[in-house]
Amino acid sequence: MPQLPAPGYPADVRARLEADGKEIVARYPDSRSALLPLLHLVQAEEGFVSRTGMAFCADLLELTTAEVTAVATFYSMYRRKPSGDYQVGVCTNTLCAVMGGDAIFEELKEHLGVGNNETTDDGKVTLEHIECNAACDFAPVVMVNWEFFDNQTPESAKRLVDDLRAGRQVEPTRGAPLCTYQETARILAGFPDERPGAVAATGGAGPASLAGLRLARGETPGARVVHPRGEEPQDGHPVNEEGE
Repeated sequence: MPQLPAPGYPADVRARLEADGKEIVARYPDSRSALLPLLHLVQAEEGFVSRTGMAFCADLLELTTAEVTAVATFYSMYRRKPSGDYQVGVCTNTLCAVMGGDAIFEELKEHLGVGNNETTDDGKVTLEHIECNAACDFAPVVMVNWEFFDNQTPESAKRLVDDLRAGRQVEPTRGAPLCTYQETARILAGFPDERPGAVAATGGAGPASLAGLRLARGETPGARVVHPRGEEPQDGHPVNEEGE
């Protein structure tokens, strides 16, 4: 059945979003180029891209709702229904899957009692499989609100989601400290991350990512023996980056 027109935002919310939206649009020579960050903006408001949010974007950019809907449904980074404070994405693409990503995803589904793109009853965690987290050298990788948690195992991933649900502090392997999905969406809309130290904490590539660059430069890395994750060499001494 055809849907009725989407309800509008309350007047105070619309005024605030219009001010932010106009700031976003002003960054682009062609207003319709602002659609992606505007979708992040309305996602920051409600935690997902609602019909109201799409109608707002269409009105601000003088587009049809069909044009906005086509974009919002194309990209998986835009949610289409209410979901959790933390989006836990498990990479199940080839390398991560072989290294244990499939096992992590299956155990998290059972542990949390949810399926793909479903949210826990407490509204804390939405679980989804992701085709690639672009971090194959740290496989298997889990992302929480787009921050990296590298070299995961089923056990470490279960501890991670338990900590998120319990409100305990969780530190990504690389990148800025975690914030909620709605706060992340506002940052992706192009507004500054004003949390103290968050920008400085974004860091750069890890040692595994830079190994190929060092080889290309002719640098000779030290010998390295890689042991299974979570285990130590038989002599009980872990191997450092220089293979010592």
